Amino acid sequence: MVALALVTAQALRGMFGIGPTELVVILVVALLVLGPKRLPEIARALGKGLAEFRRATADVTSEIDNARIMLEEEAREASRRSAKKADQKAFSRTAPPGPSEPEPTAAADTEPPSPAAEPSSEK
Repeated sequence: MVALALVTAQALRGMFGIGPTELVVILVVALLVLGPKRLPEIARALGKGLAEFRRATADVTSEIDNARIMLEEEAREASRRSAKKADQKAFSRTAPPGPSEPEPTAAADTEPPSPAAEPSSEK
């Protein structure tokens, strides 16, 4: 039990600034108030409660991390899309126009006379 108290004292020192002597005093007072039969039951219940609290906080932390990751991915994707659109706009402004049809010439506008329209010189 003393080893458990020392391990717990080190954990509590980081959280609440409670040293090993303060923890021993708290345990002695708890033993006097609760008695030797109820103290292990309460300690067990307190341990289970702390474990449940840690699981709950770990779940909340993981949910927050997942939401943060999803938002970062969405922001990255939106940034990529806007950069792609900007690149396309810049390319369309600087790119020469595509191949155009050649302009018709005057010779191409006139059709050759058809053989039926020509007068025949054979008689």
